[in-house]
Amino acid sequence: MATSRYPRRGAPQVRLRIGFVLIAMVLSVFGGRLVQLQGLDPGSYAAMAAAEGSRDVVLPATRGDILDRNGEPLAESVDGVMVIADPALVNTDEAGNPVDRAPQLAKLLSTKLDVDYVTVLERLRRTDTRFQYMARAVPAAKAAHVLDRARARGFDGLTTQRDPIRVYPAGDVAANLVGFLGTPLGDGTPQPLAGFERTFDAQLSGTDGSARYSVAAGQKIPLGEQTVVEAVDGEDLTTTIDRELQWYVQRVLRQTVYGARADSGVAIVMDSRTGEVLSLADYPTYDANQPLESDEADLGSRAMSDVYEPGSVEKVLTLGALVDAGRVTPRTRLTVPASLARQDRSIGDWFDHGTIKLTLAGVLAKSSNIGTVLAADKFEGDELRDYLTAFGLGEATDVGVRGESAGIVPSGSLWTSQTQDRVAFGQSISVNALQMAAAINAVANGGVRVDPSVVRGTATTDSGQRVGTDTTTSRRVLSEEAARKTMLMMERVVDPDAGVAPRAQVPGYRVAGKTGTAQRASSECGCYDGTFTVSFAGFAPADDPRFTVYVVVQNPRNGGGGGSVAGPAFSKIMGYALRRYAVPPTSTKPSDLPVEW
Repeated sequence: MATSRYPRRGAPQVRLRIGFVLIAMVLSVFGGRLVQLQGLDPGSYAAMAAAEGSRDVVLPATRGDILDRNGEPLAESVDGVMVIADPALVNTDEAGNPVDRAPQLAKLLSTKLDVDYVTVLERLRRTDTRFQYMARAVPAAKAAHVLDRARARGFDGLTTQRDPIRVYPAGDVAANLVGFLGTPLGDGTPQPLAGFERTFDAQLSGTDGSARYSVAAGQKIPLGEQTVVEAVDGEDLTTTIDRELQWYVQRVLRQTVYGARADSGVAIVMDSRTGEVLSLADYPTYDANQPLESDEADLGSRAMSDVYEPGSVEKVLTLGALVDAGRVTPRTRLTVPASLARQDRSIGDWFDHGTIKLTLAGVLAKSSNIGTVLAADKFEGDELRDYLTAFGLGEATDVGVRGESAGIVPSGSLWTSQTQDRVAFGQSISVNALQMAAAINAVANGGVRVDPSVVRGTATTDSGQRVGTDTTTSRRVLSEEAARKTMLMMERVVDPDAGVAPRAQVPGYRVAGKTGTAQRASSECGCYDGTFTVSFAGFAPADDPRFTVYVVVQNPRNGGGGGSVAGPAFSKIMGYALRRYAVPPTSTKPSDLPVEW
């Protein structure tokens, strides 16, 4: 057989030609796509470019809880989300063309998420960022509903991210102290507006973290660039407040204010030994979850901000100081006339009487202004004023509550003999409620005044001041013996046969206390306006004090004084506190100091 002079084309050559053909086809496709991107479809190309790059994300810190003394939450953070927008994706239509859709989306978000329309609109039109807050601290279900509505209308570029929500599980309990967060910023970023939330914001808020990662087509690239700075959560703030006791005190106070048809009231419970405030109640108050539903005047703490003349409760300090100075004893005899002419005016008592003979204990038990002034004549110079200052009057307690007023103790040329007469029985001097409670507590604590505190441990306020139980100081104001004698006189106040406040008694316990009824001054006329502040302060068990309680009621329209209005509230609150802390009933007999001679 003859053989061809040319070789046959084998299988390898065929496969090579087929490969060249396929390569040519692929290059043709790439070339066509390049033409499309560069000349035929610039909108799609721009959309793809806009969807690629890096994204900066805020990682929110969890705000620290505000706790009562037993670890029960007064304020805490629960799960929520922030709504975030990518302006580049928002302002691109389905075909990838740039379009201004910000106004329509801003309207939807402002309506559904209660955020400011103008602020959201400005954020949606930003071109220098891929991350913009639309709303903070939104319940997850609500945010999901809003995003569904947005997507149904063709909006893209909205996402959510974890963002804890602040809640107040106890509602109005200690709200006047705890405060609340508001949302004044256009994106709904919670801001501390009142109370501990504001005062200790630096401790509670923590520090937000951040993350930067690469995106393509609006999605995170798993193996792309990624930088994360973890958030630092806020620290908890533990208070001295007993949440359960606070709840009870607020309810008793509300009933008392309602029953007296009064303007307002405050009630304080202190640990007599440590000065820790177990309850500091104001009424009217508010629900910290819904602060805007209450009057602005009710959002602070009247116990700290309002000052008033304490009335006859102050007689405890006057007579205790006299005993400490060695000028009198509880049995000192005083002849008390029906009225007492002093300089430019006549001083009278709250009850009508002729000339009566009272011991110093009787002056306190009957709450005689005249007897108190006669006893105070034994002071030398500014001695009374010095004692009142030592008791803590005229200076802020600085416990960490915003808006505290220091009160006024007259000094210099203002401290005249007439001034001393009025100050001796609780007028021409002003205090806040916690100041006065701490002063009475000094008698309960054996003559040693200990700084009151509302924070356990140590915390730093927004002004840089360190407060808390670890920072408190104490000072002796009365000798232990003078404090004991003052206590024995105070016991006679609640004696049904000798005193003016038998309704302040607590069954099973010895109680030492004092009523207060003072005229109120009007800021409009600078004169007494015919209304009154009534109060009761005391401690129990009298022979081994565990708690000091102070109740103040402003302008009771149904009449009555400290014994009949504030006394019963004191009895309920003190009785509850003693039972809650399992304080055993008193086994000793109460004071039987003579009140007359």
